[in-house]
Amino acid sequence: MADALELDALWEDFHRVVNMTSAELADWLRVRDSGELTEPLPLGRHVLAILQKRRTDLTEDDLRAMREVVDTVTAQADLENEPEAEDTRLRHRLMTVGHDPLKP
Repeated sequence: MADALELDALWEDFHRVVNMTSAELADWLRVRDSGELTEPLPLGRHVLAILQKRRTDLTEDDLRAMREVVDTVTAQADLENEPEAEDTRLRHRLMTVGHDPLKP
């Protein structure tokens, strides 16, 4: 298990990059799942489960998922600049893990 400082940093990073509420993410995943050409979204579902947990209830699997989400969003999103509204595919991919680049 991560030490307290590492856990605090990961918790903060995760909640910084996941800017959608659990209700917004649940709605988005329902829309994505209802499409015929979508792939399974296990990471998105895991993010949703993590958003509904307290920090003290996190498992090692949750911590791995949180690191993956932080790495994914950090690598794919430009967190410093205005998002490009035209890049719908990237936006939808990021929203699947709880980050809407068009959300302030």
